[in-house]
Amino acid sequence: MLTLTCLGGAGTVTGSKHLLTHGDTRILIDCGLFQGLKNLRELNWQRLVVAPDTIDAVVLTHAHLDHCGYLPRLVLDGFTGSIYATESTRDVAELILLDSAWLQEKDAEFANRKGFSKHKPALPLYRVVDAERTLKQFKRVPWHREVELPGGARLQMRRAGHILGAATVQIDIAGKRVVFSGDLGRYGDMVMFDPEPVAEADYIVIESTYGNRRHDKSDPLEALAQVIERTVQRGGTVVIPAFAVGRAQALIYDLWLLRQAGRLNNVPIYLDSPMATSATEMLCRHNADHRLTAEECAAACSAVNYIRDVEESKALSASRYPKVIISASGMATGGRVLHHIAAFAGDHRNTLLFSGFQAAGTRGRKLLEGAREVKIYGHWMPVNAEVTELPMLSAHADSDELIHWLSGFQRPPQHVFIVHGEPEASEALRERILRELGWEASVPLQNQEIHL
Repeated sequence: MLTLTCLGGAGTVTGSKHLLTHGDTRILIDCGLFQGLKNLRELNWQRLVVAPDTIDAVVLTHAHLDHCGYLPRLVLDGFTGSIYATESTRDVAELILLDSAWLQEKDAEFANRKGFSKHKPALPLYRVVDAERTLKQFKRVPWHREVELPGGARLQMRRAGHILGAATVQIDIAGKRVVFSGDLGRYGDMVMFDPEPVAEADYIVIESTYGNRRHDKSDPLEALAQVIERTVQRGGTVVIPAFAVGRAQALIYDLWLLRQAGRLNNVPIYLDSPMATSATEMLCRHNADHRLTAEECAAACSAVNYIRDVEESKALSASRYPKVIISASGMATGGRVLHHIAAFAGDHRNTLLFSGFQAAGTRGRKLLEGAREVKIYGHWMPVNAEVTELPMLSAHADSDELIHWLSGFQRPPQHVFIVHGEPEASEALRERILRELGWEASVPLQNQEIHL
């Protein structure tokens, strides 16, 4: 009997973990951290309902934290199998996991030093040494080529767009074909390739981040330029919390295009994120996985000032000269961007600009919902700056694009499972799939075992 169990990413956008079980074979697709609301974050500290040492393999769709960030904990708790991923995803995962582990160690150390954690002592979920151990278990998977998994299962990966290395995952097991969308990117994106179609599947597991929304069709470059120009005109700074992998590089390219068009020439642009800096260099190394030529990549990256150390970052926060600061994390949950928000959010001349999805319970979501105070490192900071978003810059497919990808299947699947979305978004996509495609679809619950 073949079963699907969603151990995360069910009813929420984060914590993606989807388990296929056939007999004694267990294959986990994605292994992400829960983020956002406290009750979700606390799930990271709970043991999985399945013992990690009984999982035979993990397959990663891509290396964002909500899809790969739990891996070191899985290894720490006993997982010894292989982790299958595209070459680019393996390289991105190295950045993400080492950075995540380092931040957790530093945050625990800071909390213990300042005494604002209720845990005595505060501990990291995992350490850098655990992340390093995890990286040794990766196996690189080539695009479009079948690879054998434990238990006789077969794996094939196709481009999903979204970020460097992101893939859709096809697994043939027990006579069934199950396809996982991972996170789908945009069609016509200036940097990443379009999501590739998949011909057929018995079951589809699809994300629904924007399952109830259509992205604004306005020119994203013009919208970005207008936000920056009006902020600079009033003497302010634009702080852009951006995902270090994917969104930061797309913003760098967008800003370069604006400068090529004669805009923003006197506005200094800073990238203040060691991981985003490394990811930007990686983008130029993996030329086959995106649309940009080597020359375009080099030119765009050279137009940005890179902040390398903490003292430079502090000086940037102290400077009141108009500028653009791109810094991680994208949902303002940690990293250097918190120091910049603390420094600039209190002044009405400045702007906090969000360009990606903000999960429920994150600082980013609270700010976009109108919070006039935000808690950073145990202290409440006033918010007087302009707070805005440009959802058309998102790297996630919207509702129309999700339906577009599904329409590429040449025959109806037996069933579609809708994951990686807040309840309203998942339900809206379910209704649309039934109405427009005539396919049966449902929204799984956390830890629900489904017989395929």
